[in-house]
Amino acid sequence: MRERFWEIDFSRGIAIILMVAFNYLFALQYFHIYQTGGGWLFWWLFPRIVASMFIMLAGVSIAISFSKRKDYRKHFFVRGVKIFCLGLVITAVTWLLFPEETIFFGILHMIGAGIIISIFFVRFRVLNLLIGAVLISAGFFVERLTTNNLWFLWVGIAPENFHTFDYFPLLPWLGMMLIGIFAGNTLYKKGKRTFEIRKTSLSKNMCFLGRHSLVIYMLHQVLLVLVLYAVGYIIL
Repeated sequence: MRERFWEIDFSRGIAIILMVAFNYLFALQYFHIYQTGGGWLFWWLFPRIVASMFIMLAGVSIAISFSKRKDYRKHFFVRGVKIFCLGLVITAVTWLLFPEETIFFGILHMIGAGIIISIFFVRFRVLNLLIGAVLISAGFFVERLTTNNLWFLWVGIAPENFHTFDYFPLLPWLGMMLIGIFAGNTLYKKGKRTFEIRKTSLSKNMCFLGRHSLVIYMLHQVLLVLVLYAVGYIIL
């Protein structure tokens, strides 16, 4: 079994708890079951902070995996395709139940595509930091552009008045992943931790959540959508 670094699983565990909690509150508000309140800091900034945690941790994991695998190209391609396909499942479910809010390119699509693209960048170190910063900056420019179709959603160009439950295009989010790869190559040189850190009393449970974050994410998405759709339908 390949060595796992508990602090990465721990951080991912925190992120999945925050994401599930946010999505739950969002669903309550969306169906007018309970008005949770909250302003710009909560509804816009908070989910992006949590998503940044996931995406950067994915980048760190990519760097560590690269240092330990000779078959990293095949591994990244297969892993990326699997995660992207899970994103397509979310697309199908939301298209069936919420056609006006369909998730065409959400966080799973982005992470899946990003893992595949990382094959060409994972060897870089400081250059990833620079490219990542450029892509993030480009994202702020691209989001102002509009188009009359959905074919450029993946890059960050959406139609006017575009609505979706979840949208994480490659610009700027691939930049976050590349910065995560830079961090992984810096903090875990040759797959070994370059710093010391002590486990906390919460490590075991939180690491469990982190190790199974993808399964938890998929289950909570499907269950949340189905249950709250039923509840919302009854109320409405």
